[in-house]
Amino acid sequence: MAAEMAKVDIEQLEPLPVDRDGGKLRSEEDQPDSDRNPGCCERFHHFVSRWMLPEDLRETYLERANCCPPPIFIILISIGELAVFTYYAVWKPQKQWVTLEQGIWQSPLTYKPDHRKEAWRFISYMFVHAGVQHIVGNLVMQLLLGIPLELVHKGFEVGMVYLSGVLAGSLASSIFDPLSALVGASGGVYALLGGYFMNAVVNFREMIPLLGVFRILAIVIIVATDFGFAFYRRFIAHEQGLQVSFVAHFGGIVAGMTVGYVFFSAYNMKLLKDPRFWLCIVGYIAFVLFAVLFNIFLSPAP
Repeated sequence: MAAEMAKVDIEQLEPLPVDRDGGKLRSEEDQPDSDRNPGCCERFHHFVSRWMLPEDLRETYLERANCCPPPIFIILISIGELAVFTYYAVWKPQKQWVTLEQGIWQSPLTYKPDHRKEAWRFISYMFVHAGVQHIVGNLVMQLLLGIPLELVHKGFEVGMVYLSGVLAGSLASSIFDPLSALVGASGGVYALLGGYFMNAVVNFREMIPLLGVFRILAIVIIVATDFGFAFYRRFIAHEQGLQVSFVAHFGGIVAGMTVGYVFFSAYNMKLLKDPRFWLCIVGYIAFVLFAVLFNIFLSPAP
């Protein structure tokens, strides 16, 4: 017996699973789930999964969820919009911050019908806002909705949806309200809202019905209020100077309910193999080409 023990290499033996007091450690299977308290990040991801995904996809998301990389796209866009607003409000002060003044109309970022040959304005107008109420509303909405969406779908998908809404908003405005100027990130914000709304409706039963009712009602109330304010400013208030178009809201929400819905409903799926993706891409490109031709040959704007 002693000879057999001598042949055993002690260094090759696995250490006993004991703690520093000599007690046997329990394996992970033996430890009940109630003994482990989830951290703040884990609890946050559980909350995000309940609001953003149907039930059958939550486990897959939670297995992959982490805060690296952070939701950098929506944060950088928000910082850029706030920086431009601060520039025109502080460094180039206006008489008041609440309503439009002449200063922002001189910006090379603002979309104006008579400057539509400067093609960057069809995108850059999202950085310019009409006042405190305008920028606060857009920032609050895109941060509250954009950060959870980007945690789930990552920056590329959220960025494509957001920018598709911005471009669709300016192109739609140039067609249906061709004599009006355009400022603000409402097109991008409405694209996020539209994509999230469609997923909440289509996956209503899988996204906790009570919360589903709440989120759908919340979106409807927010959109109706914002549209009402935009209509008031456009047709009732009769503000001096260039009129601000409200059509970008329509363009953004349509982009969200089509392009955004495809991106946000394709979690854990390959977009290139989804026929809905190609249908939306072809439709969006056709719309962009039509808008470009309209602005070149048919627009009544100078």
